[in-house]
Amino acid sequence: MTDTLAIALAQINPTMGALAGNAALILASRAEAAKGGADVVLFPELSVTGYPPEDLVLKPFFIDRVMDQVRELAAATADGGPAIIVGAPWRVEEGSNKGKIENSALVLDGGEIVARVGKVHLPNYHVFDEMRVFAPAALSGPVMVRGVRLGLMVCEDMWFEDVAECLEESGAEILVVPNGSPWERGKDNQRLAHAAARVSETGLPIIYLNQLGGQDELVFDGSSFVLNPDHKPAVWLPAWQPRIEVTRWSRQERGWHCEAKPAERAPEDTGDLYQAMVLALRDYVEKNRFPGVLIGMSGGIDSALSAAIAVDALGPEKVITVMMPSPYTSQDSLDDAAECSGYLGATLHSVAIEPAMQAFGAMLAPVLGEANDITAQNVQSRARGLTLMALSNQFGHMVLTTGNKSEMAVGYATLYGDMCGGFNALKDLYKMQVYACSHWRNQNHLPGFKGPAGRVIPERIITKAPSAELKPGQKDQDSLPPYEVLDDILECLVENEMAVSEIIARGHDKETVNKVWRLLDRAEYKRRQSPPGVKLTARAFGKERRYPITNGFTSLL
Repeated sequence: MTDTLAIALAQINPTMGALAGNAALILASRAEAAKGGADVVLFPELSVTGYPPEDLVLKPFFIDRVMDQVRELAAATADGGPAIIVGAPWRVEEGSNKGKIENSALVLDGGEIVARVGKVHLPNYHVFDEMRVFAPAALSGPVMVRGVRLGLMVCEDMWFEDVAECLEESGAEILVVPNGSPWERGKDNQRLAHAAARVSETGLPIIYLNQLGGQDELVFDGSSFVLNPDHKPAVWLPAWQPRIEVTRWSRQERGWHCEAKPAERAPEDTGDLYQAMVLALRDYVEKNRFPGVLIGMSGGIDSALSAAIAVDALGPEKVITVMMPSPYTSQDSLDDAAECSGYLGATLHSVAIEPAMQAFGAMLAPVLGEANDITAQNVQSRARGLTLMALSNQFGHMVLTTGNKSEMAVGYATLYGDMCGGFNALKDLYKMQVYACSHWRNQNHLPGFKGPAGRVIPERIITKAPSAELKPGQKDQDSLPPYEVLDDILECLVENEMAVSEIIARGHDKETVNKVWRLLDRAEYKRRQSPPGVKLTARAFGKERRYPITNGFTSLL
């Protein structure tokens, strides 16, 4: 029996499906932890594959390679260094789940796989769909690691009482929770509340380790922590940063206790929204091996914020901005786009679309005659989309779409025009949050940002009335309610699933609420064709919010 233990928390950023690369990252992290005196190194949920692997798990040869990779990792622990606890999908070889795949945590030590624990509770809500690919494991007891009985609970298992209760009753001394928990606003408090509840029920300390990085629409913030039996936090790992942190434990009269390290949990703020978008975009571009991004630079706030995010994520040398003026583009917009690109250090090109407008007008005249207002506006947007995609083909850069959540919700966007592209950093960011993030970035520059410090978005871009500039004198508010009103109604409809009558009772105008409901409902077919974007809220458009396109239900009054 040992009275001390050093457990390293490896808050790492794996790449989906890159088994050899992830294994190399695990071993490099183990080597770093060993220098700090670690006895055990804990890695996040499914750290060997990345999370969530989705239907990759259904490929038998993928599972074969995963299991081979885990065995190679186990063999590497024969060197006498720290034991490691990694996550991987595992084909069960016996019992009621024989032949099925469990989401597993595996203990590797002394050159062998010494223990495996499967995930009991499989999330199947919002963005999660684990029941599709995994089998739920049975409750099990703790595993002995370097003389200490560790109670392994894989991610969702911490959110339920039964797993921790079973582990405590069967002799666990420390609860250990490897996670793949995607970030959204308010998630920190939920995690902490569930961890504290498990500590209260069992009297045991808990280690919560979360992964870092972007994976398609999800972004993982890390924000790992340790709670002692008295509920006091002993360790906080920073959000949005990789970290190998060695925690030191001692056996005391009332159980195991983690030595406290001076660190404070920063409250969530607008900076978390911004950092989430930066990390998600960086990983989407770099893990998919794009050389950079292309952004249609309108002189408006959405494209300006998107450009700032891109430069902070990738560096100015990997960001190309393109101004595509039409006869309706104001001089202010031309100047603002140039000023913003200059602040950011990004390359700016200008490609006028009037020749394309004239060509399309001539092409379509025999059929359309004179194009109506909406048709003419959409031709401009699609000419811009075609221009960006041509540049993307030539340079290899991915087109970054710039529409915000308010626009995506009500369909204030053009299919195959301003909606074309490979990723949208603002997809889950309401318009008023766009303003907040722009103000925040002008006042903040954090380590890891690759863009310049100081103001990067000109003040006039933030203060002027938003406009698509597709016809003379056009303003967004000609077609939409004021954004502070629109955003509140949308949050009621999207995040809170409220009825129209409830929203009106909050003080909103009946006709305005009905209009927003109709716009939201009718734009479903557009959203289904939009590029992926990072999830920031509890109900992001994409895999999380799934409504039928053909839908006769209404809540209108």
